[in-house]
Amino acid sequence: MNTETDSAGYDRDGGGQGWYSPPPPPPIPRPAQPGDARIPAYPAAAPAFGPGPVPGPAPYTAASAPPGHPATDSAGPGVPAQSTTGYGPPSFAPSAGAPPGFGPAVAEPPGFGPASADPSGFGSAVGAPPGFGPAGGAPPGFGPAGGAPPGFGSAPVHSLPFGAAPAEPPRGRVRKSRPLLVTAIAVLLAVVGVQAFVLLRVEQGLDKAYGRLDQAEKDAQERAQALQERVTELENSLGRQFNPEAIASAVVPSVFRVRAGRVTGTAFAVGKNTASGGTNLFTNYHVVEGVYTGGGRQVFLERQDKRFPARIVAVDKGNDVAHLQTTSKFAGLTAARTPVKAGQQIVVVGAPLGLEDTVTTGVVSAFRDIDDFASKVIQFDASINPGNSGGPVINSAKQVVGIASAKARDAEGIGLAVSIATACGKFKIC
Repeated sequence: MNTETDSAGYDRDGGGQGWYSPPPPPPIPRPAQPGDARIPAYPAAAPAFGPGPVPGPAPYTAASAPPGHPATDSAGPGVPAQSTTGYGPPSFAPSAGAPPGFGPAVAEPPGFGPASADPSGFGSAVGAPPGFGPAGGAPPGFGPAGGAPPGFGSAPVHSLPFGAAPAEPPRGRVRKSRPLLVTAIAVLLAVVGVQAFVLLRVEQGLDKAYGRLDQAEKDAQERAQALQERVTELENSLGRQFNPEAIASAVVPSVFRVRAGRVTGTAFAVGKNTASGGTNLFTNYHVVEGVYTGGGRQVFLERQDKRFPARIVAVDKGNDVAHLQTTSKFAGLTAARTPVKAGQQIVVVGAPLGLEDTVTTGVVSAFRDIDDFASKVIQFDASINPGNSGGPVINSAKQVVGIASAKARDAEGIGLAVSIATACGKFKIC
Protein backbone atom coordinates (compact mmCIF):
# COMPACT_ATOMS: atom_id res chain seq x y z
CA MET A 1 0.00 0.00 0.00
CA ASN A 2 1.49 3.27 -1.08
CA THR A 3 1.09 5.85 1.52
CA GLU A 4 2.07 9.51 1.12
CA THR A 5 2.44 11.48 4.25
CA ASP A 6 2.93 15.26 4.30
CA SER A 7 4.96 17.17 6.78
CA ALA A 8 1.91 17.82 8.92
CA GLY A 9 1.42 14.09 9.55
CA TYR A 10 -1.87 13.75 7.64
CA ASP A 11 -2.81 10.47 5.86
CA ARG A 12 -3.65 11.68 2.35
CA ASP A 13 -4.32 8.41 0.35
CA GLY A 14 -7.52 7.65 2.15
CA GLY A 15 -6.28 4.32 3.39
CA GLY A 16 -6.73 5.25 7.00
CA GLN A 17 -9.80 5.37 9.03
CA GLY A 18 -10.62 9.01 9.07
CA TRP A 19 -8.46 12.10 9.42
CA TYR A 20 -6.20 12.36 12.47
CA SER A 21 -4.27 15.39 13.43
CA PRO A 22 -1.76 14.70 16.25
CA PRO A 23 -1.40 17.49 18.80
CA PRO A 24 1.64 19.71 18.33
CA PRO A 25 4.63 19.08 20.56
CA PRO A 26 4.95 21.35 23.58
CA PRO A 27 6.87 24.63 23.01
CA ILE A 28 10.53 24.65 23.83
CA PRO A 29 11.19 27.11 26.62
CA ARG A 30 13.41 30.04 25.63
CA PRO A 31 16.41 30.47 27.96
CA ALA A 32 16.28 33.62 30.00
CA GLN A 33 18.06 36.50 28.33
CA PRO A 34 19.81 39.43 30.00
CA GLY A 35 17.47 42.42 30.28
CA ASP A 36 14.27 40.41 30.65
CA ALA A 37 11.80 42.16 32.93
CA ARG A 38 11.46 39.02 35.02
CA ILE A 39 12.33 35.36 34.78
CA PRO A 40 9.32 33.08 34.31
CA ALA A 41 8.70 30.73 37.15
CA TYR A 42 9.56 27.31 35.78
CA PRO A 43 8.71 24.25 37.71
CA ALA A 44 11.25 22.91 40.09
CA ALA A 45 12.37 20.33 37.53
CA ALA A 46 11.79 20.20 33.81
CA PRO A 47 9.81 17.18 32.63
CA ALA A 48 12.11 14.31 31.94
CA PHE A 49 12.15 13.12 28.37
CA GLY A 50 14.21 10.01 28.91
CA PRO A 51 13.34 6.36 28.70
CA GLY A 52 11.39 6.18 31.92
CA PRO A 53 7.66 5.72 31.81
CA VAL A 54 5.67 8.90 31.59
CA PRO A 55 1.97 8.83 32.09
CA GLY A 56 0.22 9.58 28.82
CA PRO A 57 -3.36 10.29 27.99
CA ALA A 58 -5.88 7.88 29.39
CA PRO A 59 -6.65 4.87 27.09
CA TYR A 60 -9.64 5.24 24.82
CA THR A 61 -12.59 3.14 25.72
CA ALA A 62 -15.64 2.27 23.74
CA ALA A 63 -17.46 5.06 25.41
CA SER A 64 -14.77 7.73 25.31
CA ALA A 65 -13.20 7.17 21.90
CA PRO A 66 -13.96 9.89 19.39
CA PRO A 67 -15.58 9.04 16.10
CA GLY A 68 -13.29 6.95 13.98
CA HIS A 69 -11.16 6.05 16.95
CA PRO A 70 -12.04 2.71 18.39
CA ALA A 71 -10.91 1.63 21.79
CA THR A 72 -7.33 0.61 22.23
CA ASP A 73 -8.05 -3.02 22.41
CA SER A 74 -9.88 -3.02 19.06
CA ALA A 75 -7.62 -0.83 17.08
CA GLY A 76 -6.86 -1.97 13.65
CA PRO A 77 -3.96 -1.28 11.43
CA GLY A 78 -3.08 2.35 11.39
CA VAL A 79 -5.35 3.18 14.28
CA PRO A 80 -3.64 5.17 16.95
CA ALA A 81 -2.99 3.43 20.18
CA GLN A 82 -2.04 4.71 23.64
CA SER A 83 1.65 4.53 24.17
CA THR A 84 3.21 3.94 27.52
CA THR A 85 6.61 5.14 26.47
CA GLY A 86 7.66 8.47 25.18
CA TYR A 87 5.88 11.75 25.50
CA GLY A 88 3.22 13.50 23.58
CA PRO A 89 0.44 12.25 21.36
CA PRO A 90 -0.55 8.63 21.18
CA SER A 91 1.88 6.53 19.21
CA PHE A 92 0.83 4.58 16.21
CA ALA A 93 1.15 0.87 16.20
CA PRO A 94 4.43 -0.41 14.86
CA SER A 95 2.74 -2.22 12.00
CA ALA A 96 1.03 0.87 10.79
CA GLY A 97 2.63 3.45 8.70
CA ALA A 98 3.05 6.40 11.04
CA PRO A 99 4.84 9.62 11.00
CA PRO A 100 8.39 9.23 12.09
CA GLY A 101 8.90 9.03 15.82
CA PHE A 102 5.34 8.02 16.74
CA GLY A 103 6.00 4.38 17.20
CA PRO A 104 8.31 2.96 19.82
CA ALA A 105 10.26 0.90 17.29
CA VAL A 106 10.51 3.43 14.58
CA ALA A 107 12.46 6.62 14.23
CA GLU A 108 10.64 9.31 16.12
CA PRO A 109 10.87 13.01 15.79
CA PRO A 110 14.04 14.25 17.31
CA GLY A 111 14.01 14.06 21.04
CA PHE A 112 11.07 11.67 21.44
CA GLY A 113 12.92 8.43 21.60
CA PRO A 114 15.57 7.41 24.07
CA ALA A 115 17.98 6.16 21.41
CA SER A 116 17.25 8.56 18.61
CA ALA A 117 19.17 11.60 17.66
CA ASP A 118 17.05 14.22 19.34
CA PRO A 119 17.02 17.91 19.01
CA SER A 120 19.09 19.43 21.72
CA GLY A 121 17.72 18.61 25.11
CA PHE A 122 15.02 16.05 24.15
CA GLY A 123 17.07 12.96 24.65
CA SER A 124 18.85 12.00 27.80
CA ALA A 125 22.00 10.88 26.02
CA VAL A 126 22.37 13.57 23.47
CA GLY A 127 23.07 17.25 23.53
CA ALA A 128 19.94 19.09 24.63
CA PRO A 129 18.92 22.65 24.73
CA PRO A 130 20.36 24.27 27.80
CA GLY A 131 18.91 22.83 30.95
CA PHE A 132 16.97 19.91 29.47
CA GLY A 133 19.61 17.27 29.55
CA PRO A 134 21.69 16.16 32.52
CA ALA A 135 24.94 16.39 30.56
CA GLY A 136 24.19 19.24 28.25
CA GLY A 137 25.36 22.77 28.73
CA ALA A 138 22.39 24.72 30.03
CA PRO A 139 21.58 28.29 30.66
CA PRO A 140 21.94 29.27 34.27
CA GLY A 141 19.69 27.26 36.54
CA PHE A 142 18.58 24.56 34.11
CA GLY A 143 21.29 22.04 34.76
CA PRO A 144 22.58 20.62 38.03
CA ALA A 145 26.09 21.86 37.36
CA GLY A 146 25.33 25.07 35.57
CA GLY A 147 25.05 28.53 37.04
CA ALA A 148 21.37 29.33 37.19
CA PRO A 149 19.18 32.24 37.99
CA PRO A 150 17.99 32.13 41.54
CA GLY A 151 16.05 28.95 42.33
CA PHE A 152 16.48 27.05 39.06
CA GLY A 153 19.52 24.93 39.68
CA SER A 154 20.66 22.47 42.29
CA ALA A 155 23.76 24.47 43.05
CA PRO A 156 23.34 26.80 46.08
CA VAL A 157 22.54 30.38 45.19
CA HIS A 158 22.13 33.57 47.19
CA SER A 159 18.50 34.28 46.38
CA LEU A 160 15.21 32.67 47.16
CA PRO A 161 13.94 29.98 44.74
CA PHE A 162 10.78 30.77 42.83
CA GLY A 163 7.67 29.74 44.69
CA ALA A 164 9.54 29.16 47.97
CA ALA A 165 8.71 31.00 51.19
CA PRO A 166 11.37 33.42 52.56
CA ALA A 167 13.63 31.72 54.99
CA GLU A 168 13.55 33.08 58.55
CA PRO A 169 16.76 34.64 59.85
CA PRO A 170 18.76 32.36 62.07
CA ARG A 171 17.60 32.75 65.63
CA GLY A 172 21.03 32.08 67.03
CA ARG A 173 22.33 35.25 65.37
CA VAL A 174 19.48 37.28 66.89
CA ARG A 175 20.20 35.85 70.30
CA LYS A 176 23.90 36.62 69.90
CA SER A 177 23.22 40.21 68.73
CA ARG A 178 21.05 41.09 71.74
CA PRO A 179 23.92 40.92 74.30
CA LEU A 180 26.08 42.99 71.95
CA LEU A 181 23.32 45.60 71.66
CA VAL A 182 22.86 45.70 75.43
CA THR A 183 26.62 46.03 75.90
CA ALA A 184 26.81 48.88 73.38
CA ILE A 185 23.94 50.71 75.10
CA ALA A 186 25.61 50.22 78.49
CA VAL A 187 28.89 51.59 77.12
CA LEU A 188 27.11 54.61 75.63
CA LEU A 189 25.32 55.26 78.93
CA ALA A 190 28.62 54.99 80.77
CA VAL A 191 30.27 57.45 78.37
CA VAL A 192 27.35 59.87 78.74
CA GLY A 193 27.54 59.55 82.52
CA VAL A 194 31.29 60.22 82.53
CA GLN A 195 30.86 63.22 80.27
CA ALA A 196 28.06 64.58 82.46
CA PHE A 197 30.25 64.11 85.54
CA VAL A 198 33.17 65.87 83.84
CA LEU A 199 30.92 68.74 82.74
CA LEU A 200 29.57 69.03 86.28
CA ARG A 201 33.08 69.17 87.71
CA VAL A 202 34.09 71.76 85.12
CA GLU A 203 31.03 73.87 85.96
CA GLN A 204 31.82 73.61 89.66
CA GLY A 205 35.41 74.61 88.96
CA LEU A 206 34.25 77.60 86.93
CA ASP A 207 31.89 78.65 89.73
CA LYS A 208 34.75 78.49 92.22
CA ALA A 209 37.02 80.42 89.88
CA TYR A 210 34.36 83.10 89.38
CA GLY A 211 33.87 83.26 93.13
CA ARG A 212 37.61 83.73 93.65
CA LEU A 213 37.69 86.42 90.97
CA ASP A 214 34.78 88.24 92.59
CA GLN A 215 36.45 88.02 95.98
CA ALA A 216 39.75 89.22 94.51
CA GLU A 217 37.98 92.13 92.84
CA LYS A 218 36.24 92.99 96.09
CA ASP A 219 39.53 92.81 97.98
CA ALA A 220 41.19 94.98 95.35
CA GLN A 221 38.44 97.56 95.66
CA GLU A 222 38.76 97.56 99.44
CA ARG A 223 42.53 97.95 99.20
CA ALA A 224 42.12 100.77 96.68
CA GLN A 225 39.66 102.50 98.97
CA ALA A 226 42.00 102.05 101.95
CA LEU A 227 44.88 103.45 99.90
CA GLN A 228 42.76 106.41 98.85
CA GLU A 229 41.86 107.08 102.46
CA ARG A 230 45.49 106.79 103.43
CA VAL A 231 46.49 109.21 100.67
CA THR A 232 43.86 111.67 101.84
CA GLU A 233 45.07 111.32 105.39
CA LEU A 234 48.66 111.87 104.31
CA GLU A 235 47.66 114.91 102.30
CA ASN A 236 45.85 116.31 105.29
CA SER A 237 48.78 115.43 107.47
CA LEU A 238 51.13 117.14 105.05
CA GLY A 239 48.81 120.10 105.11
CA ARG A 240 49.16 120.12 108.85
CA GLN A 241 52.90 119.73 108.68
CA PHE A 242 55.07 122.60 109.62
CA ASN A 243 55.46 124.89 106.63
CA PRO A 244 57.21 128.16 107.56
CA GLU A 245 56.62 129.66 104.13
CA ALA A 246 52.89 129.09 104.23
CA ILE A 247 52.74 130.26 107.82
CA ALA A 248 54.67 133.43 107.05
CA SER A 249 52.50 134.16 104.00
CA ALA A 250 49.35 133.91 106.13
CA VAL A 251 50.65 135.81 109.16
CA VAL A 252 52.86 138.64 107.90
CA PRO A 253 49.99 140.90 106.63
CA SER A 254 48.66 141.07 110.23
CA VAL A 255 52.03 141.95 111.87
CA PHE A 256 53.32 145.57 112.22
CA ARG A 257 56.27 147.51 113.51
CA VAL A 258 55.03 149.65 116.38
CA ARG A 259 56.69 152.98 117.28
CA ALA A 260 56.10 154.34 120.78
CA GLY A 261 58.14 157.52 121.17
CA ARG A 262 61.78 156.58 120.60
CA VAL A 263 61.19 152.83 121.14
CA THR A 264 60.27 150.36 118.40
CA GLY A 265 58.86 146.94 118.80
CA THR A 266 56.23 144.61 117.20
CA ALA A 267 52.41 144.43 117.40
CA PHE A 268 49.90 142.07 115.67
CA ALA A 269 46.14 142.15 114.98
CA VAL A 270 44.13 139.52 116.82
CA GLY A 271 40.55 138.40 117.15
CA LYS A 272 37.49 140.08 115.72
CA ASN A 273 37.20 143.70 114.67
CA THR A 274 35.92 146.35 117.09
CA ALA A 275 32.32 147.52 117.12
CA SER A 276 33.31 150.62 115.16
CA GLY A 277 35.10 148.54 112.54
CA GLY A 278 38.60 149.00 113.88
CA THR A 279 41.23 146.42 114.80
CA ASN A 280 42.42 145.04 118.18
CA LEU A 281 46.16 144.42 118.63
CA PHE A 282 48.55 142.92 121.23
CA THR A 283 52.09 144.04 122.10
CA ASN A 284 54.39 144.00 125.20
CA TYR A 285 53.88 146.52 127.97
CA HIS A 286 57.58 147.33 128.09
CA VAL A 287 57.34 148.46 124.39
CA VAL A 288 54.78 151.23 125.17
CA GLU A 289 55.77 151.72 128.84
CA GLY A 290 57.53 155.09 128.27
CA VAL A 291 54.52 156.59 126.43
CA TYR A 292 52.00 155.04 128.83
CA THR A 293 53.82 156.13 132.01
CA GLY A 294 54.32 159.61 130.52
CA GLY A 295 50.57 159.93 130.19
CA GLY A 296 50.52 159.47 126.48
CA ARG A 297 48.27 156.92 124.77
CA GLN A 298 49.04 157.30 121.06
CA VAL A 299 51.45 155.06 119.18
CA PHE A 300 51.94 154.37 115.47
CA LEU A 301 51.76 151.18 113.38
CA GLU A 302 54.24 151.14 110.49
CA ARG A 303 54.32 148.85 107.51
CA GLN A 304 55.96 149.30 104.11
CA ASP A 305 56.33 153.06 104.45
CA LYS A 306 52.74 153.34 105.70
CA ARG A 307 51.79 154.65 109.12
CA PHE A 308 48.56 153.95 110.99
CA PRO A 309 47.79 155.71 114.31
CA ALA A 310 46.75 153.50 117.24
CA ARG A 311 46.07 154.07 120.94
CA ILE A 312 46.82 152.21 124.16
CA VAL A 313 43.57 150.83 125.59
CA ALA A 314 44.83 148.84 128.59
CA VAL A 315 47.98 147.22 130.00
CA ASP A 316 48.94 144.15 132.16
CA LYS A 317 52.21 145.03 133.81
CA GLY A 318 52.56 141.72 135.67
CA ASN A 319 52.41 139.63 132.44
CA ASP A 320 54.01 142.36 130.20
CA VAL A 321 50.95 142.72 127.84
CA ALA A 322 49.33 145.84 126.33
CA HIS A 323 46.05 146.14 124.40
CA LEU A 324 46.02 148.50 121.38
CA GLN A 325 43.28 149.59 118.96
CA THR A 326 43.32 151.29 115.55
CA THR A 327 40.57 152.65 113.39
CA SER A 328 42.12 150.95 110.34
CA LYS A 329 40.79 147.53 109.43
CA PHE A 330 43.19 144.53 109.30
CA ALA A 331 42.73 140.78 109.41
CA GLY A 332 43.16 139.45 112.91
CA LEU A 333 45.09 136.26 113.73
CA THR A 334 43.40 133.36 115.52
CA ALA A 335 44.42 132.48 119.05
CA ALA A 336 45.14 128.78 119.71
CA ARG A 337 42.55 127.08 121.93
CA THR A 338 44.90 124.38 123.21
CA PRO A 339 48.20 124.93 124.93
CA VAL A 340 51.35 124.43 122.91
CA LYS A 341 53.54 121.43 123.79
CA ALA A 342 57.23 121.04 124.09
CA GLY A 343 58.79 119.92 120.87
CA GLN A 344 56.26 121.51 118.57
CA GLN A 345 57.63 123.71 115.85
CA ILE A 346 56.93 127.41 115.81
CA VAL A 347 57.45 130.52 113.71
CA VAL A 348 58.24 133.95 115.19
CA VAL A 349 57.45 137.06 113.11
CA GLY A 350 58.67 140.55 114.14
CA ALA A 351 60.79 143.61 113.45
CA PRO A 352 64.14 143.04 115.15
CA LEU A 353 66.24 146.21 115.15
CA GLY A 354 63.41 147.82 113.22
CA LEU A 355 63.57 145.27 110.36
CA GLU A 356 59.91 144.55 109.73
CA ASP A 357 58.53 141.21 108.45
CA THR A 358 61.43 139.18 109.86
CA VAL A 359 60.65 135.44 110.21
CA THR A 360 62.55 132.93 112.36
CA THR A 361 61.70 129.32 113.23
CA GLY A 362 62.30 126.99 116.14
CA VAL A 363 60.62 124.62 118.58
CA VAL A 364 59.04 124.93 121.96
CA SER A 365 61.71 124.07 124.51
CA ALA A 366 59.74 124.14 127.76
CA PHE A 367 57.39 126.05 130.11
CA ARG A 368 59.07 128.19 132.74
CA ASP A 369 58.20 130.08 135.90
CA ILE A 370 60.16 133.31 135.71
CA ASP A 371 60.22 135.87 138.50
CA ASP A 372 59.63 138.76 136.10
CA PHE A 373 56.31 137.23 134.91
CA ALA A 374 53.15 136.58 136.92
CA SER A 375 52.32 133.39 134.93
CA LYS A 376 54.29 130.61 133.32
CA VAL A 377 56.00 131.53 130.09
CA ILE A 378 56.95 129.53 127.00
CA GLN A 379 60.62 128.87 126.34
CA PHE A 380 61.57 128.43 122.67
CA ASP A 381 64.78 128.30 120.69
CA ALA A 382 63.86 130.53 117.71
CA SER A 383 66.24 133.45 117.28
CA ILE A 384 64.89 136.80 118.51
CA ASN A 385 66.51 140.21 118.98
CA PRO A 386 65.55 143.67 120.32
CA GLY A 387 62.57 144.75 118.27
CA ASN A 388 60.96 141.27 118.28
CA SER A 389 59.18 142.11 121.55
CA GLY A 390 55.41 141.97 121.14
CA GLY A 391 55.61 139.79 118.01
CA PRO A 392 53.40 136.64 117.57
CA VAL A 393 54.65 133.06 118.12
CA ILE A 394 52.75 130.84 115.56
CA ASN A 395 52.24 127.08 115.54
CA SER A 396 51.96 124.84 112.43
CA ALA A 397 48.20 125.51 112.26
CA LYS A 398 48.86 129.23 111.74
CA GLN A 399 47.46 130.02 115.20
CA VAL A 400 49.00 132.32 117.82
CA VAL A 401 50.33 130.42 120.84
CA GLY A 402 52.32 133.22 122.53
CA ILE A 403 53.72 136.77 122.52
CA ALA A 404 57.52 137.01 122.21
CA SER A 405 58.74 139.03 125.26
CA ALA A 406 62.41 138.45 126.16
CA LYS A 407 65.65 136.56 125.59
CA ALA A 408 68.64 135.54 127.62
CA ARG A 409 71.30 138.20 127.42
CA ASP A 410 74.45 136.13 127.49
CA ALA A 411 73.09 133.08 125.61
CA GLU A 412 71.63 132.16 122.24
CA GLY A 413 68.51 130.12 121.56
CA ILE A 414 66.73 130.97 124.77
CA GLY A 415 63.63 133.06 124.16
CA LEU A 416 60.56 133.64 126.32
CA ALA A 417 56.92 134.27 125.31
CA VAL A 418 53.77 135.08 127.27
CA SER A 419 51.07 132.47 126.62
CA ILE A 420 48.22 133.72 124.42
CA ALA A 421 45.80 132.18 126.84
CA THR A 422 47.07 134.57 129.54
CA ALA A 423 46.59 137.63 127.30
CA CYS A 424 43.14 136.56 126.07
CA GLY A 425 42.12 135.82 129.64
CA LYS A 426 42.99 139.33 130.69
CA PHE A 427 41.63 141.16 127.67
CA LYS A 428 38.46 139.69 126.20
CA ILE A 429 39.31 140.40 122.61
CA CYS A 430 40.32 136.98 121.25
